[in-house]
Amino acid sequence: MTTSWRVIADWQASYPDPIRLAKGEPLALSGRTDLWEGHLWLWARDREGREGWVPDTLVDHGSGGPVAAFDYCAMELTCRQDEVLSGGRQLNGWIWCRAAGGAEGCVPAAHLAAVAPAQMPPPSP
Repeated sequence: MTTSWRVIADWQASYPDPIRLAKGEPLALSGRTDLWEGHLWLWARDREGREGWVPDTLVDHGSGGPVAAFDYCAMELTCRQDEVLSGGRQLNGWIWCRAAGGAEGCVPAAHLAAVAPAQMPPPSP
């Protein structure tokens, strides 16, 4: 389900080349963890050598070692206060969003407020 969100605080993307994993892809875990906004995050490396935080729910501990339980991309979306984004999937305190110009990425849920349909700006001509 897609929801409209108003950015209530600026957000700057942290990583220019974030970790990306396909379902079933092996990953290396460093043992580093972080409890962020009540959610457990693990520091991981993909097979291309990109490192970053992944949600603990991503990791499937199979007999051959840890693999991604679902497709995941840690791309963040830089956005500014009062910008309106469309968003859908929510995961560990982040929401995957799309800006009006088409850029996509995750934004912390704490930086967004749901927009009621009556509050939506009119479509651009």
